[in-house]
Amino acid sequence: MNSSLRFLMCPPDHYDVDYVINPWMEGNIHKSSRDRAVDQWQKLHHIIKEHAIVDLVQPQPGVPDMVFTANAGLVLGDNVVLSRFYHKERQGEEPYFKAWFESQGYTVYELPKDLPFEGAGDALLDREGRWLWAGYGFRSELDSHPYIAKWLDIEVISLRLMDERFYHLDTCFCPLSGGYLLYYPPAFDSYSNRMIEMRVAPEKRIAIAEADAVNFACNAVNIDSVVIMNKASDNLKQRLAKAGFQVIETPLTEFLKAGGAAKCLTLRVTEPVRSEVTANAPVESRTIRLEGHLLDTGLINRALDLIVENSGSFQVLKFNLGEQRQSTSTAEVKVSAPSHDVMESIISQLIDLGAVDLPQDERDAKLEPVLQAGVAPDDFYVTTIYPTEVRINGEWVRVQNQRMDGAIAIKQTADGLLARCKLLRDLEVGEHVVVDVQGIRTIRKTESREQRNTQEFSFMSAGVSSERRVELVVEQVAWELRKIRDQGGKVVVTAGPVVIHTGGGEHLARLIREGYVQALLGGNAIAVHDMEQNMMGTSLGVDMQRGVAVRGGHRHHLKVINTIRRCGSIAKAVEQGILKSGVMYECVRAGVPFSLAGSIRDDGPLPDTQMDLIKAQQEYAQLLEGADMILMLSSMLHSIGVGNMTPAGVKMVCVDINPAVVTKLSDRGSVESVGVVTDVGLFLSLLVQQLDRLTSPYHVAQMV
Repeated sequence: MNSSLRFLMCPPDHYDVDYVINPWMEGNIHKSSRDRAVDQWQKLHHIIKEHAIVDLVQPQPGVPDMVFTANAGLVLGDNVVLSRFYHKERQGEEPYFKAWFESQGYTVYELPKDLPFEGAGDALLDREGRWLWAGYGFRSELDSHPYIAKWLDIEVISLRLMDERFYHLDTCFCPLSGGYLLYYPPAFDSYSNRMIEMRVAPEKRIAIAEADAVNFACNAVNIDSVVIMNKASDNLKQRLAKAGFQVIETPLTEFLKAGGAAKCLTLRVTEPVRSEVTANAPVESRTIRLEGHLLDTGLINRALDLIVENSGSFQVLKFNLGEQRQSTSTAEVKVSAPSHDVMESIISQLIDLGAVDLPQDERDAKLEPVLQAGVAPDDFYVTTIYPTEVRINGEWVRVQNQRMDGAIAIKQTADGLLARCKLLRDLEVGEHVVVDVQGIRTIRKTESREQRNTQEFSFMSAGVSSERRVELVVEQVAWELRKIRDQGGKVVVTAGPVVIHTGGGEHLARLIREGYVQALLGGNAIAVHDMEQNMMGTSLGVDMQRGVAVRGGHRHHLKVINTIRRCGSIAKAVEQGILKSGVMYECVRAGVPFSLAGSIRDDGPLPDTQMDLIKAQQEYAQLLEGADMILMLSSMLHSIGVGNMTPAGVKMVCVDINPAVVTKLSDRGSVESVGVVTDVGLFLSLLVQQLDRLTSPYHVAQMV
């Protein structure tokens, strides 16, 4: 027996499953056998007494889970952090455990009453004493970790639990002697798994399968080379034996009904202190403010889910609900994260939702110089589609040229500071770039539900059939097109060759001819196949009237390319009377600018096709300036590029027969974008018909 080790246990005199506070308890209320529970507990008690000293705390009526002494608190040296139970059902245990610790001479630290922490169930010391692994997510709060680090003077590594079956850290994680670790990786998020892998060498990590995990193999008591657990598979026992451990199995099935096993039933109360280890808990906290129609838009739910899904935790400090339907609500939320990197990731996404600092917490943005042309400083802020402001010298400055996936460059001009979205390649030495997420905010609309339904470019509620949905979207797009044209606005179309293949070319040409389109973006193919159809009657060698392949038709597009190259440009082909109809013809006749971006697969290419990628992007960006609406017609790659260049507030319609493409292109986090899953030729045909209805004379019914 190792007389230097002591454990605290509590006899199961009052143990039963009286309530449900974890998944294991469901269906097991009052189904535990008292006799079997006592027998199993006594066997565990006997095994541990053979290897260490066991102290007992007096069981108390009304607190059946007191038998799980691991949750009494966390002990290190002469100090103990008392548990603050999450569920009211267990809060009655706290005074009994506090009394026992004080009677033994421990210095007892108590967390604030509203800050849950469940002791050694969620805090496990590395067996070498180098650091403390601390879990959060279900029972313990991340904000408790800095307190623990300070009081126990130890480094705390925070791990987020993901699987509700493994609601405490000790149900899926067991540090072993010699630096080994027994654990179930799927119980943790990816960030926590990375932290584990950074601290524990591969040869020391013993990852278990789900079959062992649900038998609580990780809920084990480790005493030197002995590992005591409920049950282990032969494979796991072999792996532990290879690492030098002796496995002792002792059935604890009655306690599994309440979600506990060997480790839950014990608390190690002699944990040595390493003098060279000092307090360190990289947990960061920050309070943000949200304003808007937080409930009916689901914004508050999205924000809180985002925090949790990105390994953070939150506490809603204030929530002021708007008194009337049109009134906005405000919320102040304390956000905590296990590291600065995680906090930065969370805050950058909350900024996208319109989150801002409290006025008293506002700070200037962090700036770092560009030292190499075309290269941003590390940790630069990546821009989004939303209008953005940065705080510089105490003033909020609006960012110009808003777009996705850029950096914010700050430059002193004769008119003052200029903040501008720039692509990495365009950054210049002498500029400064915003880094981190401090001093940044986005401007979000706060319209009421009624305003959103009438003013925003949003479409139809769930339950509308897909066929009717297409018709409704067409009606609204037609209405918007007519309104934009009449107001002298700008509509940009980005289109792929499928528009031509599906018979939509004539309809797109008509939209251009009648003034509904102010710019056309596409690739080499849309122009080639449009001109092939109008010069040779085929598209990809298929007769567009009969729908059958034409002999030798596969060469038609090359002959068209050759003809246009001989003319020198598409415009010259129109001037020379060679190209007499079609999409490109109408662009030339109407003076509608177009940009054709080339690719590695292009035949020819056409003389108008811009094969310099950077120049093509610049041309696209120029034509997109001032756009009120963008129609994305069956061109995934070009449309993705266009979407990245377009700020929020521009109405966008993505049409494609492939639902995956529509989802990818329309999901920009903006109510101004919509996806339509349908044949693009059909969509354009319906759109032209609807425009005809809108522009036809209005006839007043005659009275009889």
